Amino acid sequence: MVMKYFFINITICILSLFEGVIGDNLINVEEHKTYTDYVNPLIGTSNFGATNPGAISPRGTVSVSPFNVSGEKNTFEKDSGWLSTPYVNENSFLTGFSHINLSGVGCPDLGVILTMPTAGDLITNHLEYGSTYEEEKATAGYYTTTLKKYNIKVEATATTRVGISKYTFPKGKSNIIINLGLGLTNESGGSIKIVSPTEIEGIRNVGSFCYYKPEESYPVYFVAKFSKPSKDFGIWKNTADFNGLEKQWMPYNGKTRTYKNYYKEVIGDSIGAYMSYNFMEPTEIEVRVGISYVSIENAKNNLEKETNDLSFEKIHNQTKSKWNELLSRIDVEGGTKDDKTIFYTALYHTLIHPNILNDINGEYPKMKSRKTLKTKETRYTIFSFWDTYRNLHALMSLTYPKQQSDMVKSMLSIYDESGWLPKWELNSTETTTMVGDPAGIIIADTYLRGIKDYNIDKAYKAMIKSATQLDKNLLRPGIKEYSNKGFLTTASTKSGSVSITQEYNVADFAISQLAKELGMKKDESYFRNRSISYRLLFDKNLNLLRPKNNDGSWVTPFNPNTGANFQKNLGFIEGNSWQYTFMLTHDIKGLIKLMGGEEQYLKQLLNVFENDQFDMANEPDIVYPYLFNYIDGEEWRSQQKVSHLIKKYFSNKPEGLPGNDDTGTMSAWLIFSMMGIYPISPADPIYAVVIPSFDKITINLDNRYYKKNQLIIEKEGSGTIKELKINNKPHNGYFISHKELVDNENLKIILN
Repeated sequence: MVMKYFFINITICILSLFEGVIGDNLINVEEHKTYTDYVNPLIGTSNFGATNPGAISPRGTVSVSPFNVSGEKNTFEKDSGWLSTPYVNENSFLTGFSHINLSGVGCPDLGVILTMPTAGDLITNHLEYGSTYEEEKATAGYYTTTLKKYNIKVEATATTRVGISKYTFPKGKSNIIINLGLGLTNESGGSIKIVSPTEIEGIRNVGSFCYYKPEESYPVYFVAKFSKPSKDFGIWKNTADFNGLEKQWMPYNGKTRTYKNYYKEVIGDSIGAYMSYNFMEPTEIEVRVGISYVSIENAKNNLEKETNDLSFEKIHNQTKSKWNELLSRIDVEGGTKDDKTIFYTALYHTLIHPNILNDINGEYPKMKSRKTLKTKETRYTIFSFWDTYRNLHALMSLTYPKQQSDMVKSMLSIYDESGWLPKWELNSTETTTMVGDPAGIIIADTYLRGIKDYNIDKAYKAMIKSATQLDKNLLRPGIKEYSNKGFLTTASTKSGSVSITQEYNVADFAISQLAKELGMKKDESYFRNRSISYRLLFDKNLNLLRPKNNDGSWVTPFNPNTGANFQKNLGFIEGNSWQYTFMLTHDIKGLIKLMGGEEQYLKQLLNVFENDQFDMANEPDIVYPYLFNYIDGEEWRSQQKVSHLIKKYFSNKPEGLPGNDDTGTMSAWLIFSMMGIYPISPADPIYAVVIPSFDKITINLDNRYYKKNQLIIEKEGSGTIKELKINNKPHNGYFISHKELVDNENLKIILN
């Protein structure tokens, strides 16, 4: 793949009257940068952003991440608190490099198959062989650091299914450890086998995301190849500590057992393998770890096919080239270096999850049963839909429509395999995390944006099933009460009855929108009416939403402020009444009427911000800053608030995200906001317009899905928005449809 370079519109510096001269040729002093130069993977590794700086290829199955969340030497420790990431920037004690990781999620899982280089005598206890580190650097597709305890330089890169590490050892005794006992997952158990002095294979059990469904834990298979053979290798196993008579007869009771130069498989919870060396001079060794969710054979095939005889540098350059190609889909001009860095890092984060599940031969595990299936397409996984339905998939539809199409096809394959669309799917398991019925919202939104190369009839049937099946409905718990009353009460759930009602309303609105497009008039009318049933939970005395009891009475006592910061609340999930009341943007006019007109609506919306109820770190209210666009004369508030929130919560620092990235949702909010457009209503393809952060944004469109090759958004002047022009023709209002945007080539935002 050819690496693309571009010029970043940086002013040419002329110092005094100096000009660079070679012979008779003048040289302009201009900075040449690639898009990856503006990616800082350390953003989001603090402030509970839950991203990690590990090396990864776009949508990669594998990432090689530093693992620094084990041991009391760390500020944040995985077993002492709730941690959902293998890396925290504040920590300083590293115990290895994990090869299967999640980015920007709220629950612990994966973070397994750890490799660790050490020097000196072999030690298998990670709390003893762990090390502090320095000279840390991360870029797109590359990570490096130096282990201070051993003076070992570590470098890592990755292909889609293979993690490649290069260790530079000092002279003397050295070891490379594979620790299968350590991990972020709540599951344990695995097996390991040394195949040869240069190859180790094994299995690690993972699962129980958010501590749900332990009965559906599943294996990850790996093959590790070493560039130099070891003469001293083996397997270790920590033995359980028995009591009673057994203890008297077991000299290895509670101790570590080492199997030197051993070729048989060892099974257990706390196990690992090692390759030891004695170098006469400083030496480099590469370790390549292939991963599969199907078999060891497939892991080996992935490793061989994706890395072949390529050098570390060649693989790194190929991965960097892939990142540059995808990041180049959006080109920005103007703004500061930090503006470009937070923008392209956000775009980078949106290209991590969903990620590829299938092996290079097309095989992947079937939902639940894990029977091996095969696809000719790309099977995606890690669908955190409660988060991502709000903006990330609209971004994919605009900038990477082929990927979005394949994601929809993956969703339909999940429906074929399990009988249900996914809610929060992870590596062919349905975790059922969070609430609502979000998959259909994404499908409808994608279809209405003009991406239609999949079986929409099957999709529609799946959406109708989850919306109408009253018994054993896996996606919509409480569907009977919702169907009968129009809302959920405390009889159906002890947590989030209002939130769940609203989520079902959004899903019903999506069905009505798709039904309209498909000519299903009866369905359109039915689901459109059902999509506004949240109105029955509106308390006119509070001018806010409020939960009800089974008999229709209001839940009492009720504090609309309760629920923020994960407080328990009968009515709301991860939020309170303020943070949910304005969420349903498909019924803004209805809510304005309920509140008593635009003046009262504006007053309540301002109260959210002025009384510190707005939460930039969680999904239900992230659309709120754009809602002022619905009130004539108040649009300037959206422009002001969005610009303020970007500056307040996003920065080129490890703490540069407002909180958990939620598999790219917060990053997608930033990307749209910095481009000056935002998909304000899921399944209604329109954008609210605000002020872009850049002077010019060029979106290179995929002409397999769009008529035009480019969409250019330009900003002129300063201040607030005075006028919008589409292809130099005046455009009324502060909203623009997706179709109008992509069917034309230029949106000009003219400021006062």
